[in-house]
Amino acid sequence: MADVVRAALVQTSWTGDKESMIKAHEEYARQAAAQGAQVICFQELFYGPYFCQKQDAEYYEYAESVPGPTTERFAALAQELGMVMVLPEYEQEQPGVLYNTAAVIDADGTYLGKYRKNHIPQVKGFWEKFYFRPGNLGYPIFDTAVGRIGVYICYDRHFPEGWRALGLAGAKIVFNPSATSRGLSAYLWQLEQPASAVANEYFIGAINRVGIESEFGDNDFYGTSYFVDPEGKFVGEVGHDHDPELIVRDLDLGLLDTVRDRWQFYRDRRPDAYGDLTKP
Repeated sequence: MADVVRAALVQTSWTGDKESMIKAHEEYARQAAAQGAQVICFQELFYGPYFCQKQDAEYYEYAESVPGPTTERFAALAQELGMVMVLPEYEQEQPGVLYNTAAVIDADGTYLGKYRKNHIPQVKGFWEKFYFRPGNLGYPIFDTAVGRIGVYICYDRHFPEGWRALGLAGAKIVFNPSATSRGLSAYLWQLEQPASAVANEYFIGAINRVGIESEFGDNDFYGTSYFVDPEGKFVGEVGHDHDPELIVRDLDLGLLDTVRDRWQFYRDRRPDAYGDLTKP
């Protein structure tokens, strides 16, 4: 595995239907591959709108099995392009059992597994407990052609425990696909994830969709997707705050050793002293 990994993120707006959204992401993947990208992550619930602005059972229809038809479609594309893919989907395990999930596909098209969002919000404009059960798969790490990667999804990012669990499991890059609104969280967006990258000594790819999906609500998704390194520095420019964008950046994984030699956060942690933190 090379020390430098070319990685991609996609931030985009709702096209109006699932099939056109999928086709748009297939084109983004091809564009990323043409630029030499080796791994790509799409935004939260990538093939649909962010329907959680409402509470309506009609939107359960966006759920499908994972792996299932969308996973298999992009697995074939991953194999064709030789690219690792992170696919945030709405998962139906069985009728009435639904999760906010991300499937991970290796560069040869192999389905490696999935992460289910662990922390589920229930606040105005983000009525997610109506749609998703809390994840039950822990914090898995995926051994891919670009190294060990992890996934954290949107609201998860406010909880430091999962970031640390992914680091302890050996993650070198963690992707955080999101759908977050300008009026709610913009002041945290460029603060929390750089701080988590520093605290856990890995790269983070933070993705947020763009636009107002007026059919579903007035959330103004502000994009500004980015990669941040383990020193808390943005890798290249942050994405646009209104427009769809494909972001492709080179991540120098050699920096991980440099930072971990400098700061011994994993050596000096004190799990024996943290017992109260695990109490409800």
